[in-house]
This record gives sequence, structure tokens and C-alpha cells, in this order.
Amino acid sequence: MKKNFNVRFLIKLFTTFFKIGMFTFGGGFAMIPLMEKELVERHGWLDKKQFIDSISLTQTIPGAVAINLAIFLGYNLAGLPGALAATVGVALPSFLIILLIAISFNRFRNNQIIENVFKGIRPTVVALIAYAGVKLIRTIDWSVLLIIVLIVTLIARILFDINPVILIVAASMAGLINYFLNRKTFFKDQSEE
Repeated sequence: MKKNFNVRFLIKLFTTFFKIGMFTFGGGFAMIPLMEKELVERHGWLDKKQFIDSISLTQTIPGAVAINLAIFLGYNLAGLPGALAATVGVALPSFLIILLIAISFNRFRNNQIIENVFKGIRPTVVALIAYAGVKLIRTIDWSVLLIIVLIVTLIARILFDINPVILIVAASMAGLINYFLNRKTFFKDQSEE
């Protein structure tokens, strides 16, 4: 990712993340397909691998995935001004919408129309999250270890309700162990030649 401090680029970064924040219901993981479409496919600001790596990294940090991604990607694209532009852009639509809801909550609290709108949105959010998961799965360079990590993580989360932070830390450790084991093997092979 190349850092760009041009004001025009910062405005483009803000409007892109504003669009992502405005048109994604369900937040977080539901934003990933639109982020990929905008950042990778439409603007070409990063490639798919950089995008997937960014998601993986920002999930290990406490906080909302969308905000973490906006900060990380914005910073890598345009430094601190980029982080601010992307973060304000992605957060502003939610802030404004929630503010309007809070102001008028008592008036619409028992409104059947609003309740049914949200009933219709929920399955779509689930589908968007599943779609993001399928796209992520397709980009992984699978190994036996990664398949084991996937299965163990699913079992640990579904059957034992283990905290996602613990699972992410454990998976990170498994990745590091795998790296060092392969690195040790690599150095042995090199020294034997």
C-alpha cells in the first residue's frame, strides 16, 4: 500500500468509507464485501492478499472490525490524515443514524412497520456475513494446520462458547509455531546443500 497525502485523495478516502458505512447494515463483518469491492476492485488501493491480511490483523485488536479496518487501511494508504478520514467516514453514517433513532425512539418504539423492516434486514445481514466468509475461505492458502485450526475454532466456539479473543490469540500462536517450525526446516535444508 502506498501512502498518499494529497487532499483530493483524502476526500476520496473519506467519501469511500462514508459510502461503506452508509450502505452496510449489520456493521462489522457485513461491511467486508463492500469494503473489498470499493478498496480492492473499484479503486485498486490494495490487492486481495493485502485486504485479507488487514482483516486478519485488525480482528486481533479489541474494538469494532469496521473502525479497526478503517484506521489500519486509512493509515497505510495516507498516514495519520488517511486514518482520520477513513475512520470518520465509516463511523459518521452510523453516528448520524443512531442519533436520529435515539431522538425519535419513543415515538417509533412499538411501530410494527419498523419492527418488520428489521425482521427483513436480519437474514440479509446473515447472508452478507456468510458471503464474506466464503470469499475469505477462497483466498486462504490451505494447509493441514489451517484446516485443523478452522475445525478446532468452530468446535470451540459453537460447542464451548469460548471467547473469540482467546480463539484468535490461540490461532495466532499456532501460526507463529507453524512459521518457526517451517523456518527451522528451511534453514536445515539450506545448510545441508
